[in-house]
Amino acid sequence: MLNFEGKGVSHNCNGTTRRDFLQVGTLGAMGLTLADVMAAEAAMKPGEKKDNRSCIMIFNLGAPSHIDLWDMKPDAPSEIRGPFKPISTSSPEIQISELLPRHAQVADKFSLVRSAHHGGAAVHDSGWQIVQTGRQFSGGVNTPHAGAVVNYLKGRRTDLPPFVVLPELMGRGGGNLPNGQAGGFLGKAYDPFALNANPAEKNFQVPDLLPPKEIGTVRLNRRQKLRELVDETANVFEATENAALLNDNFESAFRLMTSPQARDAFDLSKEPASVREKYGMNRFGQCCLLARRLVEAGVRFVTINTFLTVFNEVTWDIHGSKPFTSIEGMRTKICPMYDQAYAALLEDLEERGLLGDTMVCNLSEFGRTPRVNPAGGRDHWPQCFTVYFAGGGVKGGQVVGASDPIGGVPADRPVEPADIVATIFKSLGLDPETTLPGPGNRPFPLVDFGHHPIHELF
Repeated sequence: MLNFEGKGVSHNCNGTTRRDFLQVGTLGAMGLTLADVMAAEAAMKPGEKKDNRSCIMIFNLGAPSHIDLWDMKPDAPSEIRGPFKPISTSSPEIQISELLPRHAQVADKFSLVRSAHHGGAAVHDSGWQIVQTGRQFSGGVNTPHAGAVVNYLKGRRTDLPPFVVLPELMGRGGGNLPNGQAGGFLGKAYDPFALNANPAEKNFQVPDLLPPKEIGTVRLNRRQKLRELVDETANVFEATENAALLNDNFESAFRLMTSPQARDAFDLSKEPASVREKYGMNRFGQCCLLARRLVEAGVRFVTINTFLTVFNEVTWDIHGSKPFTSIEGMRTKICPMYDQAYAALLEDLEERGLLGDTMVCNLSEFGRTPRVNPAGGRDHWPQCFTVYFAGGGVKGGQVVGASDPIGGVPADRPVEPADIVATIFKSLGLDPETTLPGPGNRPFPLVDFGHHPIHELF
Protein backbone atom coordinates (compact mmCIF):
# COMPACT_ATOMS: atom_id res chain seq x y z
CA MET A 1 0.00 0.00 0.00
CA LEU A 2 1.35 3.41 -0.94
CA ASN A 3 1.56 5.93 1.86
CA PHE A 4 1.89 9.56 0.83
CA GLU A 5 2.47 10.96 4.29
CA GLY A 6 4.81 13.85 4.85
CA LYS A 7 5.72 16.06 7.77
CA GLY A 8 3.37 18.84 6.78
CA VAL A 9 -0.26 18.70 7.87
CA SER A 10 -3.02 20.75 6.30
CA HIS A 11 -6.73 20.72 7.07
CA ASN A 12 -9.83 21.22 5.01
CA CYS A 13 -12.94 23.01 6.31
CA ASN A 14 -14.35 19.97 8.14
CA GLY A 15 -11.11 19.18 9.99
CA THR A 16 -9.90 16.35 7.72
CA THR A 17 -6.14 16.37 7.28
CA ARG A 18 -4.32 15.86 3.99
CA ARG A 19 -2.91 12.66 5.51
CA ASP A 20 -6.46 11.41 6.20
CA PHE A 21 -7.45 12.19 2.61
CA LEU A 22 -4.49 10.38 1.06
CA GLN A 23 -5.06 7.34 3.22
CA VAL A 24 -8.74 7.22 2.27
CA GLY A 25 -7.59 6.61 -1.30
CA THR A 26 -6.22 3.23 -0.22
CA LEU A 27 -9.47 2.00 1.31
CA GLY A 28 -10.84 0.57 -1.94
CA ALA A 29 -7.99 -1.92 -2.19
CA MET A 30 -8.97 -3.18 1.26
CA GLY A 31 -12.64 -3.61 0.39
CA LEU A 32 -13.71 -0.68 2.59
CA THR A 33 -15.70 2.35 1.62
CA LEU A 34 -15.56 5.75 3.31
CA ALA A 35 -19.06 5.08 4.65
CA ASP A 36 -17.77 1.90 6.33
CA VAL A 37 -15.01 3.81 8.06
CA MET A 38 -17.31 6.59 9.23
CA ALA A 39 -19.81 4.05 10.58
CA ALA A 40 -17.03 2.28 12.47
CA GLU A 41 -15.89 5.56 13.99
CA ALA A 42 -19.45 6.38 15.05
CA ALA A 43 -19.73 3.02 16.82
CA MET A 44 -16.56 3.47 18.86
CA LYS A 45 -16.88 3.93 22.60
CA PRO A 46 -15.91 7.38 23.92
CA GLY A 47 -12.21 7.52 24.64
CA GLU A 48 -11.17 4.71 22.27
CA LYS A 49 -10.03 7.03 19.52
CA LYS A 50 -12.41 9.92 19.05
CA ASP A 51 -12.05 12.58 21.71
CA ASN A 52 -15.03 14.88 21.42
CA ARG A 53 -15.86 15.51 25.07
CA SER A 54 -15.76 19.06 26.45
CA CYS A 55 -16.95 20.84 29.58
CA ILE A 56 -18.55 24.22 30.23
CA MET A 57 -18.38 25.05 33.93
CA ILE A 58 -20.70 27.86 34.98
CA PHE A 59 -19.40 29.07 38.32
CA ASN A 60 -22.04 31.01 40.22
CA LEU A 61 -19.68 33.31 42.05
CA GLY A 62 -21.28 34.70 45.18
CA ALA A 63 -23.22 31.50 45.98
CA PRO A 64 -26.93 31.34 45.07
CA SER A 65 -29.56 30.45 47.64
CA HIS A 66 -30.38 26.79 47.07
CA ILE A 67 -33.55 27.13 49.21
CA ASP A 68 -34.93 29.94 47.04
CA LEU A 69 -34.02 28.40 43.68
CA TRP A 70 -33.47 24.62 43.40
CA ASP A 71 -34.28 23.03 46.76
CA MET A 72 -37.38 24.84 47.94
CA LYS A 73 -39.07 24.09 51.25
CA PRO A 74 -42.69 25.21 50.76
CA ASP A 75 -43.88 23.52 53.96
CA ALA A 76 -41.24 25.11 56.19
CA PRO A 77 -41.91 28.24 58.30
CA SER A 78 -41.79 31.55 56.42
CA GLU A 79 -38.39 32.50 57.86
CA ILE A 80 -37.04 29.32 56.21
CA ARG A 81 -38.97 28.99 52.95
CA GLY A 82 -38.57 32.58 51.78
CA PRO A 83 -40.89 34.60 49.51
CA PHE A 84 -40.97 32.49 46.34
CA LYS A 85 -43.18 29.61 45.20
CA PRO A 86 -42.10 26.35 43.53
CA ILE A 87 -43.24 25.55 39.97
CA SER A 88 -43.48 22.34 38.00
CA THR A 89 -41.03 21.63 35.18
CA SER A 90 -40.59 19.51 32.07
CA SER A 91 -39.34 16.76 34.41
CA PRO A 92 -41.89 15.09 36.74
CA GLU A 93 -39.12 14.71 39.35
CA ILE A 94 -38.09 18.35 39.53
CA GLN A 95 -39.71 21.42 41.03
CA ILE A 96 -37.78 24.69 41.13
CA SER A 97 -38.40 28.36 41.90
CA GLU A 98 -40.81 30.59 40.04
CA LEU A 99 -37.77 32.80 39.41
CA LEU A 100 -36.46 30.26 36.87
CA PRO A 101 -39.25 29.67 34.30
CA ARG A 102 -36.81 28.97 31.45
CA HIS A 103 -34.98 26.43 33.61
CA ALA A 104 -38.35 24.76 34.11
CA GLN A 105 -38.72 24.34 30.34
CA VAL A 106 -35.36 22.54 29.99
CA ALA A 107 -35.40 20.59 33.27
CA ASP A 108 -35.58 17.31 31.36
CA LYS A 109 -32.02 18.07 30.16
CA PHE A 110 -30.32 18.66 33.54
CA SER A 111 -30.14 16.85 36.87
CA LEU A 112 -29.92 18.41 40.32
CA VAL A 113 -27.67 17.27 43.15
CA ARG A 114 -29.24 18.70 46.32
CA SER A 115 -26.80 17.26 48.83
CA ALA A 116 -23.48 19.00 48.11
CA HIS A 117 -21.48 20.17 51.10
CA HIS A 118 -17.89 20.81 52.23
CA GLY A 119 -15.92 21.42 55.39
CA GLY A 120 -14.04 24.47 54.16
CA ALA A 121 -14.35 27.92 55.65
CA ALA A 122 -17.50 29.93 54.86
CA VAL A 123 -15.35 32.37 52.88
CA HIS A 124 -15.81 32.91 49.14
CA ASP A 125 -12.30 32.21 47.90
CA SER A 126 -11.95 29.18 50.15
CA GLY A 127 -15.08 27.77 48.52
CA TRP A 128 -13.94 28.75 45.03
CA GLN A 129 -10.73 26.79 45.54
CA ILE A 130 -12.23 23.62 46.99
CA VAL A 131 -15.16 23.31 44.56
CA GLN A 132 -13.14 23.91 41.36
CA THR A 133 -10.18 21.75 42.35
CA GLY A 134 -11.65 19.15 44.70
CA ARG A 135 -9.21 20.03 47.50
CA GLN A 136 -8.80 22.67 50.16
CA PHE A 137 -5.78 24.93 49.93
CA SER A 138 -3.55 23.74 52.78
CA GLY A 139 0.14 23.33 53.46
CA GLY A 140 0.96 25.62 50.55
CA VAL A 141 -0.27 23.00 48.04
CA ASN A 142 -2.25 24.73 45.30
CA THR A 143 -4.27 22.07 43.47
CA PRO A 144 -4.91 22.83 39.76
CA HIS A 145 -8.34 23.70 38.42
CA ALA A 146 -10.15 20.82 36.72
CA GLY A 147 -9.63 22.57 33.37
CA ALA A 148 -5.89 22.81 33.97
CA VAL A 149 -5.81 19.05 34.64
CA VAL A 150 -7.59 18.43 31.34
CA ASN A 151 -5.10 20.75 29.64
CA TYR A 152 -2.16 18.80 31.14
CA LEU A 153 -3.52 15.33 30.31
CA LYS A 154 -5.10 15.98 26.92
CA GLY A 155 -3.55 19.16 25.51
CA ARG A 156 -5.03 21.27 22.75
CA ARG A 157 -7.15 20.01 19.86
CA THR A 158 -6.73 23.05 17.63
CA ASP A 159 -5.00 26.43 17.55
CA LEU A 160 -7.33 27.52 20.34
CA PRO A 161 -6.26 27.12 23.97
CA PRO A 162 -7.59 23.96 25.64
CA PHE A 163 -8.73 25.84 28.77
CA VAL A 164 -10.47 29.24 28.68
CA VAL A 165 -12.02 31.42 31.40
CA LEU A 166 -14.79 33.91 30.51
CA PRO A 167 -15.04 36.84 30.85
CA GLU A 168 -12.02 37.06 33.20
CA LEU A 169 -10.53 35.43 36.27
CA MET A 170 -12.28 35.83 39.61
CA GLY A 171 -11.43 38.93 41.59
CA ARG A 172 -11.12 39.27 45.35
CA GLY A 173 -13.10 37.05 47.68
CA GLY A 174 -12.23 38.39 51.09
CA GLY A 175 -10.03 35.57 52.33
CA ASN A 176 -6.76 36.34 50.50
CA LEU A 177 -6.59 32.75 49.24
CA PRO A 178 -5.98 31.30 45.75
CA ASN A 179 -9.24 31.26 43.80
CA GLY A 180 -8.66 27.86 42.18
CA GLN A 181 -8.66 29.12 38.58
CA ALA A 182 -5.03 28.34 37.78
CA GLY A 183 -2.59 25.59 36.88
CA GLY A 184 -1.59 25.24 40.54
CA PHE A 185 1.28 22.84 41.13
CA LEU A 186 1.26 21.86 37.44
CA GLY A 187 2.75 25.27 36.67
CA LYS A 188 1.75 28.47 34.90
CA ALA A 189 1.93 26.77 31.52
CA TYR A 190 -1.45 25.23 32.40
CA ASP A 191 -3.14 28.43 33.53
CA PRO A 192 -6.27 29.25 31.52
CA PHE A 193 -6.51 31.74 28.69
CA ALA A 194 -8.58 34.56 30.22
CA LEU A 195 -10.68 36.62 27.82
CA ASN A 196 -10.31 39.89 29.80
CA ALA A 197 -13.06 41.58 27.82
CA ASN A 198 -16.84 41.96 27.91
CA PRO A 199 -18.37 40.13 24.91
CA ALA A 200 -21.60 42.15 25.30
CA GLU A 201 -19.86 45.40 24.39
CA LYS A 202 -20.63 46.85 20.97
CA ASN A 203 -17.03 46.76 19.67
CA PHE A 204 -15.98 43.61 21.50
CA GLN A 205 -12.47 42.37 20.70
CA VAL A 206 -10.15 39.93 22.43
CA PRO A 207 -7.15 41.96 23.68
CA ASP A 208 -4.64 39.10 23.44
CA LEU A 209 -5.93 37.56 20.24
CA LEU A 210 -4.41 39.87 17.65
CA PRO A 211 -0.92 41.43 17.49
CA PRO A 212 -0.62 45.20 18.00
CA LYS A 213 -1.86 47.18 14.99
CA GLU A 214 1.60 48.51 14.28
CA ILE A 215 2.89 44.96 13.70
CA GLY A 216 1.55 43.57 10.44
CA THR A 217 1.53 39.92 9.43
CA VAL A 218 4.76 40.21 7.43
CA ARG A 219 6.59 41.84 10.33
CA LEU A 220 5.18 39.28 12.74
CA ASN A 221 6.48 36.42 10.60
CA ARG A 222 9.84 38.18 10.28
CA ARG A 223 10.08 38.45 14.05
CA GLN A 224 9.43 34.76 14.44
CA LYS A 225 12.22 33.96 11.95
CA LEU A 226 14.57 36.29 13.84
CA ARG A 227 13.69 34.55 17.08
CA GLU A 228 14.42 31.16 15.52
CA LEU A 229 17.86 32.42 14.48
CA VAL A 230 18.62 33.64 18.00
CA ASP A 231 17.36 30.35 19.43
CA GLU A 232 19.99 28.43 17.47
CA THR A 233 22.79 30.25 19.33
CA ALA A 234 21.29 29.94 22.81
CA ASN A 235 21.70 26.23 23.45
CA VAL A 236 22.65 26.58 27.09
CA PHE A 237 19.68 28.72 27.96
CA GLU A 238 17.30 26.61 25.90
CA ALA A 239 18.16 23.61 28.06
CA THR A 240 16.67 25.25 31.17
CA GLU A 241 13.13 24.79 32.50
CA ASN A 242 12.41 28.53 32.26
CA ALA A 243 13.38 28.56 28.60
CA ALA A 244 11.09 25.63 27.86
CA LEU A 245 8.20 27.47 29.52
CA LEU A 246 9.04 30.65 27.62
CA ASN A 247 9.16 28.73 24.35
CA ASP A 248 5.81 27.02 25.00
CA ASN A 249 4.17 30.31 25.91
CA PHE A 250 5.58 32.05 22.84
CA GLU A 251 4.44 29.30 20.51
CA SER A 252 0.95 29.25 22.05
CA ALA A 253 0.61 33.03 21.79
CA PHE A 254 1.94 33.11 18.21
CA ARG A 255 -0.35 30.27 17.19
CA LEU A 256 -3.37 32.01 18.68
CA MET A 257 -2.61 35.43 17.17
CA THR A 258 -2.08 34.07 13.66
CA SER A 259 -4.93 31.57 13.57
CA PRO A 260 -8.00 32.39 11.44
CA GLN A 261 -9.80 29.59 13.30
CA ALA A 262 -9.18 31.29 16.65
CA ARG A 263 -10.32 34.68 15.35
CA ASP A 264 -13.49 33.13 13.94
CA ALA A 265 -14.30 31.30 17.19
CA PHE A 266 -14.14 34.52 19.22
CA ASP A 267 -16.01 36.60 16.63
CA LEU A 268 -19.56 36.97 17.93
CA SER A 269 -20.48 39.18 14.97
CA LYS A 270 -20.77 35.97 12.95
CA GLU A 271 -23.83 35.02 15.00
CA PRO A 272 -27.27 36.20 13.82
CA ALA A 273 -28.77 38.95 15.95
CA SER A 274 -31.64 36.63 16.85
CA VAL A 275 -29.23 34.09 18.37
CA ARG A 276 -27.38 36.73 20.38
CA GLU A 277 -30.66 38.12 21.66
CA LYS A 278 -31.84 34.64 22.62
CA TYR A 279 -28.93 34.39 25.05
CA GLY A 280 -29.44 37.96 26.32
CA MET A 281 -27.42 41.03 25.39
CA ASN A 282 -25.56 41.14 28.66
CA ARG A 283 -22.12 39.97 29.81
CA PHE A 284 -23.21 36.57 31.13
CA GLY A 285 -25.49 35.81 28.19
CA GLN A 286 -22.82 36.60 25.62
CA CYS A 287 -20.25 34.60 27.59
CA CYS A 288 -22.55 31.57 27.35
CA LEU A 289 -22.86 32.06 23.59
CA LEU A 290 -19.10 32.47 23.28
CA ALA A 291 -18.58 29.28 25.32
CA ARG A 292 -20.73 27.39 22.82
CA ARG A 293 -18.68 28.78 19.92
CA LEU A 294 -15.40 27.85 21.62
CA VAL A 295 -16.48 24.28 22.37
CA GLU A 296 -17.71 23.97 18.80
CA ALA A 297 -14.26 25.12 17.62
CA GLY A 298 -12.40 22.56 19.74
CA VAL A 299 -11.79 24.11 23.18
CA ARG A 300 -11.88 21.35 25.80
CA PHE A 301 -12.83 23.31 28.91
CA VAL A 302 -14.54 26.67 29.35
CA THR A 303 -15.26 28.21 32.74
CA ILE A 304 -17.78 31.06 32.87
CA ASN A 305 -17.77 33.26 35.96
CA THR A 306 -21.33 34.50 36.38
CA PHE A 307 -19.90 37.46 38.28
CA LEU A 308 -16.34 38.69 38.82
CA THR A 309 -16.24 39.67 42.48
CA VAL A 310 -18.61 39.95 45.44
CA PHE A 311 -17.64 43.52 46.26
CA ASN A 312 -18.39 45.89 43.39
CA GLU A 313 -21.55 44.51 41.81
CA VAL A 314 -24.85 42.91 42.75
CA THR A 315 -24.30 39.14 42.73
CA TRP A 316 -25.65 35.94 44.24
CA ASP A 317 -24.19 37.13 47.56
CA ILE A 318 -27.58 38.10 49.02
CA HIS A 319 -26.78 39.23 52.56
CA GLY A 320 -29.61 41.77 52.35
CA SER A 321 -27.93 44.93 53.68
CA LYS A 322 -26.23 47.32 51.26
CA PRO A 323 -24.07 47.04 49.17
CA PHE A 324 -25.53 43.53 48.83
CA THR A 325 -29.00 42.68 47.58
CA SER A 326 -31.82 40.90 49.38
CA ILE A 327 -33.54 37.62 48.61
CA GLU A 328 -36.26 39.58 46.84
CA GLY A 329 -33.58 41.42 44.85
CA MET A 330 -32.84 38.28 42.84
CA ARG A 331 -36.22 38.65 41.11
CA THR A 332 -35.47 41.71 39.02
CA LYS A 333 -31.84 41.48 37.91
CA ILE A 334 -29.92 38.32 38.65
CA CYS A 335 -32.36 35.51 37.92
CA PRO A 336 -33.83 36.80 34.61
CA MET A 337 -30.34 37.20 33.11
CA TYR A 338 -29.11 33.84 34.41
CA ASP A 339 -32.28 31.91 33.57
CA GLN A 340 -32.42 33.13 29.96
CA ALA A 341 -28.78 32.44 29.12
CA TYR A 342 -28.61 28.97 30.70
CA ALA A 343 -31.72 27.70 28.91
CA ALA A 344 -30.51 29.18 25.61
CA LEU A 345 -27.15 27.44 26.03
CA LEU A 346 -28.69 24.00 26.58
CA GLU A 347 -31.12 24.40 23.70
CA ASP A 348 -28.44 25.68 21.35
CA LEU A 349 -26.02 22.85 22.24
CA GLU A 350 -28.76 20.29 21.67
CA GLU A 351 -29.88 21.78 18.35
CA ARG A 352 -26.28 21.67 17.10
CA GLY A 353 -25.70 18.09 18.23
CA LEU A 354 -23.15 19.16 20.84
CA LEU A 355 -24.93 18.51 24.14
CA GLY A 356 -24.19 14.78 24.20
CA ASP A 357 -20.45 15.51 24.17
CA THR A 358 -20.51 18.68 26.27
CA MET A 359 -21.04 18.60 30.03
CA VAL A 360 -22.52 21.82 31.40
CA CYS A 361 -22.08 21.97 35.17
CA ASN A 362 -23.40 24.74 37.40
CA LEU A 363 -21.41 25.09 40.60
CA SER A 364 -20.97 27.54 43.48
CA GLU A 365 -18.70 27.95 46.48
CA PHE A 366 -21.47 27.10 48.98
CA GLY A 367 -25.17 27.66 49.68
CA ARG A 368 -27.05 30.13 51.88
CA THR A 369 -28.29 29.91 55.46
CA PRO A 370 -31.63 28.17 55.98
CA ARG A 371 -32.95 31.04 58.07
CA VAL A 372 -33.59 34.49 56.55
CA ASN A 373 -31.51 37.11 58.37
CA PRO A 374 -32.92 40.39 59.80
CA ALA A 375 -31.84 42.31 56.66
CA GLY A 376 -33.97 40.08 54.41
CA GLY A 377 -31.03 38.08 53.06
CA ARG A 378 -29.22 34.83 53.65
CA ASP A 379 -25.60 34.35 54.67
CA HIS A 380 -22.82 31.88 53.75
CA TRP A 381 -23.56 28.18 54.29
CA PRO A 382 -21.11 25.45 53.11
CA GLN A 383 -23.02 22.78 55.07
CA CYS A 384 -25.49 22.21 52.18
CA PHE A 385 -26.03 23.49 48.64
CA THR A 386 -27.21 22.42 45.18
CA VAL A 387 -25.17 21.85 42.02
CA TYR A 388 -26.46 20.58 38.69
CA PHE A 389 -25.26 18.91 35.51
CA ALA A 390 -26.41 18.52 31.90
CA GLY A 391 -24.96 16.91 28.77
CA GLY A 392 -21.73 14.99 28.45
CA GLY A 393 -23.41 11.65 29.17
CA VAL A 394 -25.59 12.95 32.03
CA LYS A 395 -29.14 11.63 32.21
CA GLY A 396 -31.43 14.66 32.60
CA GLY A 397 -34.58 15.20 34.64
CA GLN A 398 -33.32 13.63 37.88
CA VAL A 399 -32.76 14.67 41.48
CA VAL A 400 -29.80 13.08 43.27
CA GLY A 401 -29.57 13.36 47.04
CA ALA A 402 -31.71 15.42 49.39
CA SER A 403 -31.34 17.97 52.15
CA ASP A 404 -33.11 17.94 55.50
CA PRO A 405 -36.52 19.71 55.92
CA ILE A 406 -34.90 23.16 56.24
CA GLY A 407 -32.11 22.74 53.65
CA GLY A 408 -29.47 22.84 56.36
CA VAL A 409 -27.54 19.58 55.85
CA PRO A 410 -27.62 16.63 53.45
CA ALA A 411 -30.18 14.03 54.49
CA ASP A 412 -29.41 11.56 51.70
CA ARG A 413 -26.44 10.85 49.40
CA PRO A 414 -23.95 13.50 50.64
CA VAL A 415 -21.66 14.79 47.86
CA GLU A 416 -18.33 16.58 48.37
CA PRO A 417 -16.34 18.78 45.96
CA ALA A 418 -13.94 15.94 45.12
CA ASP A 419 -16.95 13.89 43.96
CA ILE A 420 -18.10 16.81 41.82
CA VAL A 421 -14.68 17.13 40.19
CA ALA A 422 -14.52 13.35 39.70
CA THR A 423 -17.89 13.57 37.93
CA ILE A 424 -16.50 16.15 35.51
CA PHE A 425 -13.45 13.97 34.85
CA LYS A 426 -15.65 10.93 34.19
CA SER A 427 -17.63 12.85 31.58
CA LEU A 428 -14.37 13.87 29.91
CA GLY A 429 -13.12 10.27 29.84
CA LEU A 430 -10.44 10.63 32.53
CA ASP A 431 -9.71 7.99 35.16
CA PRO A 432 -9.91 9.65 38.63
CA GLU A 433 -7.07 7.36 39.78
CA THR A 434 -4.68 8.87 37.22
CA THR A 435 -1.81 10.65 38.96
CA LEU A 436 -0.30 14.09 38.40
CA PRO A 437 3.26 15.20 39.22
CA GLY A 438 2.66 17.07 42.47
CA PRO A 439 5.03 19.16 44.61
CA GLY A 440 8.34 17.43 45.15
CA ASN A 441 7.40 15.23 42.17
CA ARG A 442 5.13 13.21 44.43
CA PRO A 443 2.26 11.53 42.59
CA PHE A 444 -1.09 13.22 43.16
CA PRO A 445 -4.28 11.39 42.12
CA LEU A 446 -6.84 13.48 40.25
CA VAL A 447 -9.10 13.21 43.30
CA ASP A 448 -8.34 12.01 46.81
CA PHE A 449 -8.90 8.39 47.79
CA GLY A 450 -12.50 7.51 48.62
CA HIS A 451 -14.11 10.04 46.25
CA HIS A 452 -15.91 8.91 43.12
CA PRO A 453 -18.08 10.29 40.30
CA ILE A 454 -21.77 10.73 41.06
CA HIS A 455 -22.71 7.54 39.23
CA GLU A 456 -26.49 8.14 39.42
CA LEU A 457 -26.11 10.98 36.92
CA PHE A 458 -24.92 8.76 34.07
